[in-house]
Formats: sequence, structure tokens, C-alpha cells
Amino acid sequence: MFQDLWVGFGLLLVLEGILYALAPNAMRRMLDTVLRQPEQTIRMTGIAVAVAGLVVVLLARR
Repeated sequence: MFQDLWVGFGLLLVLEGILYALAPNAMRRMLDTVLRQPEQTIRMTGIAVAVAGLVVVLLARR
């Protein structure tokens, strides 16, 4: 199980790194947009993304 977590974390870093390498200005704009959002919006988005990720993992494990 822990090996799967490390693989998932590694893939996350690879994908995020690719986004920053290929589109640094777009990532900068996206971060600026996020920083201007209310805290509650950021929190709810984080919860929604975490739930979506959990669903993807559960479906992939079937």
C-alpha cells in the first residue's frame, strides 16, 4: 500500500512539474487567481478535489 502512495505522489510531482515547465505564465496566472479567492472557496474546492481523487483511486482498484 505504501508503495502505491509513493507512486501516486511521484506521478503528482511529474505532472505538476510538466505543467510548470510547459506553461509557467499560465501557472502564475492560475496561482494569482487562487490567491484572490475567498478562503471558503479554496477550502470547498480542496475538499471536492480530494473526494474526486478518492473516487478515482477506488474505481482504479476495482
